[in-house]
Amino acid sequence: MIKRGRGMACMWYPIGFTVMANPSAATVKVNTDGTATVLTGTVETGQGALTVLGQIAAEALGIATDDVHVVSADTDTTPMDYGAIASRTTYVTGNAVLLAAEKARQILFEGAAPLLGVPVDQLKAANRKIEVLGFPSKSMDIGEVSQHCEAVIGTPSIGSASYNPPTVPMDPETGQGKPFNTYVYATQIADVEVDDETGEVEVKRMVAVHDCGTPINPMLVEGQIEGGISMGVGFALQEEILFTDDGTQINPNLTNYIMPTSLDMPELEVELVDNYDPTGPFGAKGAGEPTAVPTAAAIMNAIYDAVGVRITSLPATAERVFGAMQELKEAS
Repeated sequence: MIKRGRGMACMWYPIGFTVMANPSAATVKVNTDGTATVLTGTVETGQGALTVLGQIAAEALGIATDDVHVVSADTDTTPMDYGAIASRTTYVTGNAVLLAAEKARQILFEGAAPLLGVPVDQLKAANRKIEVLGFPSKSMDIGEVSQHCEAVIGTPSIGSASYNPPTVPMDPETGQGKPFNTYVYATQIADVEVDDETGEVEVKRMVAVHDCGTPINPMLVEGQIEGGISMGVGFALQEEILFTDDGTQINPNLTNYIMPTSLDMPELEVELVDNYDPTGPFGAKGAGEPTAVPTAAAIMNAIYDAVGVRITSLPATAERVFGAMQELKEAS
């Protein structure tokens, strides 16, 4: 008989860390054709980090994301970055890019102010132009201003900056302190079906609601959450490294190390909580690793709801679930 169950799990997760220095640096250069170049040492691992960093620079400079070229290279030629770890790239590297873009923008403002006949604080960058506040028709193309700054004033519009979340060392005696500067939160709900004759579990539906600050690119965030759920489903039900008694791995390849494919994925429903964080770039925090944290717990709770057994050793294979049900039956 097929038994249905629903489980929920909640989590909080830190972004970056502050117990030790955790900096990122960036350089933003506005070119004379109105485009911009961002130099960063961060690593693109498929999460869309370079797209987000380009969006942050574009927003600060008032240009389109397509106008921004992000150069991510060896730190021998780009500013240093602490790495794509601790789900920190959008938050820490993003802040560095924002600060660098603001410095480049300030040079543009100082160059445009005399030409437009207004003080620097009466300017804004928007629509690929440097505009007078309240009078958008009184403006100059950003490329024209960059050319003027470079060829006439002699100050190219280049900004470099770094960002480090406030470092707060832990108290060596009490272990207390502030190890992280911000946190993200999420709730995931799993609907499962369990065959009580075989122990086989199928995840039918996952609902995930995540607070990652203000999402810079909602589609990328949703994609990260869906990817995290796929990892969580594998962790919960399929993925297991097996060894012989002498420590030799039995399943060292993808033929017998089972991972979920697209056909194994449940129906997904993803919602984002837009929760502005004043310490993040344009209110953003991050997604990354937290997307996979609650998935397995929600599935295990759903299995318990369906057949009344707690699986505490993952993955919850059909053998383990069936064995737990047999033990429960014998105990009763």
